[in-house]
Amino acid sequence: MTVPHDVEPATTGRLTCGSLRIDDVGKEVVLRGWVNRRRDLGGLIFIDLRDRYGMTQVVFNPEIAAKAHEIASDVRSEYVLQISGVVRERPEGTRNPKLATGDIEVEAHEIEILNTAKTPPFEISQATDVDESVRLRYRYLDLRRARMQRNIILRHALVRAMREYLSERGFIEVETPTLIKSTPEGARDFLVPSSGHPGNFYALPQSPQQMKQLLMVAGIDRYFQIARCFRDEPQRADRQPEFTQLDIEMSFVDQDDVMRLIEELYIELTREFSDKRIQEIPFPRLTYVEAMERFGNDRPDLRFGLELQDVSAAFRETGFRAFAQTLESGGQIKAIVIPSCAGYTRKQIDELTEIATRAGARGLATFAVTAEGIRSSVAKFLGESEIAAITSGIGAGEGDLVLAVADQPAVVAKALSALRDEFGQRLGLADPNVMAFCWVYEFPLLEWNEEEARWEATHNPFSGYLAEDAHLLESEPGAVRARQYDLVGNGNELGGGSVRNHRREDQQRLFSLMGYSPEDTAIRFGALLDALDYGAPPHGGIAMGVDRFAMLLANEENIREVIAFPKNQRGLDLMFQAPDAVGLDQLGDLALTLDESRRVRLWESAEEPEDES
Repeated sequence: MTVPHDVEPATTGRLTCGSLRIDDVGKEVVLRGWVNRRRDLGGLIFIDLRDRYGMTQVVFNPEIAAKAHEIASDVRSEYVLQISGVVRERPEGTRNPKLATGDIEVEAHEIEILNTAKTPPFEISQATDVDESVRLRYRYLDLRRARMQRNIILRHALVRAMREYLSERGFIEVETPTLIKSTPEGARDFLVPSSGHPGNFYALPQSPQQMKQLLMVAGIDRYFQIARCFRDEPQRADRQPEFTQLDIEMSFVDQDDVMRLIEELYIELTREFSDKRIQEIPFPRLTYVEAMERFGNDRPDLRFGLELQDVSAAFRETGFRAFAQTLESGGQIKAIVIPSCAGYTRKQIDELTEIATRAGARGLATFAVTAEGIRSSVAKFLGESEIAAITSGIGAGEGDLVLAVADQPAVVAKALSALRDEFGQRLGLADPNVMAFCWVYEFPLLEWNEEEARWEATHNPFSGYLAEDAHLLESEPGAVRARQYDLVGNGNELGGGSVRNHRREDQQRLFSLMGYSPEDTAIRFGALLDALDYGAPPHGGIAMGVDRFAMLLANEENIREVIAFPKNQRGLDLMFQAPDAVGLDQLGDLALTLDESRRVRLWESAEEPEDES
């Protein structure tokens, strides 16, 4: 990770623990910081003084400053000190090339203990593993550690670069409200009761979607915002209940304009703030259908192959009943070739089968290509031509292992995608030093919600659709393609957007297909629909996840490592112990009562579950 260096407080005139160099030898200086480490060598005492800019070694000699040496004898780790002294060159053989200040040290003349410190619950100066619940409970200490400081500085620089890039291109940063109306946009809203209007609620925004479209109607043709967003949904390693996105909207554009803007930005950010090599420029573009067919998901990791291959045609006349029944019911058979894994044991095959069944598959067929022939539990049910089609026919050679799933297309995609990702990591095919971006576009506009027996938007209900698919809206809604596009990086969705419906009749038509009556849309989306009647320009935009991209550039596996004060995997703030119960007087002010039988007391137990991500 490339950490920005232009973070010295140059305008304050204050020296930092990372400032001093060989040219400063002989200068009288004052340093302030935390004790990173103290070493008492019998006569001399050495203290490594640390702040976020670096670390400087300070020497206390009783023959030069007896009082300072006496005070330093009582100093412990994480004490806050002010030290006055003279910069001197380190003696020959004692220089530290790992430190920017490693050629010098400060000979201490005076010391003041600005504050003492209790023994921390974990080692701050060392990069040791610490249980996450402890780190989050004492996050203010965790943030002192070098790794976390690097991550927070990286995130700051990333956001600053985004602002500069867009400002230089005529975009205007506009803040939008945090208290808005609850509207259906995919996840559950966080609600905020209004004391002035009992029984009524604000919602925290899942995104500024409607407001940025209203800004287009207002003539703010190039808008952006570093926006805080809130979604009450299950947590995972790359998701938080509150998160930050780079939100963008532009007038008079098509999808190529938006994609080109973001592509140039992300090339710049990757090159400036990481050592990763961008795999391909311009970024590859895959339709949703192509991504699903080749990789089994709409956020493919392109750092490696292991593509899904359809072998259904070879089994149209098969006598193997399990395959035949799958094809008769509209299913398919797909396979992936895993190089050099033909020697997998029964136990290892069972582990792979478990991955497939967790993804919904009924089973997993495996074919090991060996010098003695094909080893497979289902080979006896298949003819020679069928075995050839599913092995050599898809490029499997001696030493390779073929994994095949026969099921409905959605299940096949999910199961083989999970296996593909597993082997990308297991075989080291996903190079951590490479950033493989791609665009996925032309998503389905709508998907059928079985539980509610209605169509709903696959992304958000404001996306436009391809003009050539308009005739399918009533007859075959699921076949209509959206003007939607996602940027993917190393198998992670980094952001997504669309060209919107800018005419009221088009937006109203889509709402009707989703089962909203005119009365519903007036209540839920009235402001936006009314605005579309007042000369709304064609417009489109995108929202890019700041936290997730910072996580990738910092080579972290969890989004919590790049957020200063995150929630844990259960959405809990362990430091402030939130959410928490409030007093009856506060509930009374809001005209609210609680069902005590359903109330869960969160903070009576000190134990936290292990991270399930």
